[in-house]
Amino acid sequence: MEQPGQPEVEVRRSTRRTRTVSAFREAGRVVVVIPARMTRADERTWVATMLERLAASEARRRPSSADLVIRAGELSRRYLAGRATPTSIRWVSTMRSRWGSCTPKDGSIRISDRVQGMPGYVLDYVVVHELAHLLVGGHGPDFWALLEGYPRVERARGFLEGVAASAGLSLEECAEPPGERDVAGAGEDG
Repeated sequence: MEQPGQPEVEVRRSTRRTRTVSAFREAGRVVVVIPARMTRADERTWVATMLERLAASEARRRPSSADLVIRAGELSRRYLAGRATPTSIRWVSTMRSRWGSCTPKDGSIRISDRVQGMPGYVLDYVVVHELAHLLVGGHGPDFWALLEGYPRVERARGFLEGVAASAGLSLEECAEPPGERDVAGAGEDG
């Protein structure tokens, strides 16, 4: 059931389902699971509804570059006393060995599009990490002191390490917060 401009949709009818409808992505297509007794007219209505819901859900999890600018401003105010003010922040698809990078000289920040769709606290960590680099170069004690205010540093770093490991990305040594010895995932250093 494919229409121009729409993703490929597979409808699965379930005898166990009596009322609920669900949708998810699988192998490049959208799967909509409906009750087996549903009419073809109801099926068409529900497929359209679930495609809209899935798109809205994915849009919430995948903020635009404009959303990144707003988010960076909020994070800078909350965790860095508003001191880090990037001139630009945007998603990039060419970054394969890092989660983010910044150029302090011109104030620009780039975030790998691989971070899109990850939990919000992970995106926030990557953004705060890069914002901190606008204030302090390298990964010395002064840098990590700036990140102390962000409450989910360790959780986010663990998530990124897990993503890197499961994707078979090379893990590289990264300067750790003082007192820690650890392996950082896929070049999270900026």
